[in-house]
Amino acid sequence: MSEPTPPGSSEPPVPSAPSYEPPAPAAPPSAPASPPPSAPGGYTPPPSVGGPAPVGYANPDDKTWALVAHFGGALTWFVAPLVALLVKGNESPTVKAHATAALNFQILWGVISIVSLCVGSCLSWLILPMVLFFVPLFPLIMGVMAGVKANNGELPKYPLTMNLIK
Repeated sequence: MSEPTPPGSSEPPVPSAPSYEPPAPAAPPSAPASPPPSAPGGYTPPPSVGGPAPVGYANPDDKTWALVAHFGGALTWFVAPLVALLVKGNESPTVKAHATAALNFQILWGVISIVSLCVGSCLSWLILPMVLFFVPLFPLIMGVMAGVKANNGELPKYPLTMNLIK
């Protein structure tokens, strides 16, 4: 037996199929934070590159400049680390960390070498050979050892140094 059709309708009822509705779209991701307002005069300071250096190197150029800072510092006192800091220090936090560490060490030991040479030459001819040989040898050895560590992707810690430049 079939069901009676409602009055006023000439067609038999059609069973309805379940309908599929796609889920509502997810909420859009939050908008990125707006950049800080620029200083008066239109100057926008560069992003901060301070803090600890990341382990390893982002690219081979960073590794090259880090090695220039350490090995060059061993040979030229503070000239090579200063050049590395000025050329790539604002672009790479890794190079800045390496160059700053090398520069702090080489400046301090350059001053110690010059002072010890002056004092040693005034005191005695026995002390002068020790001063001329051992005091400048220490920063040379430490710079080479730091360069080897930097080649392995580590940030070396120089012994007997001060943080003159941050």
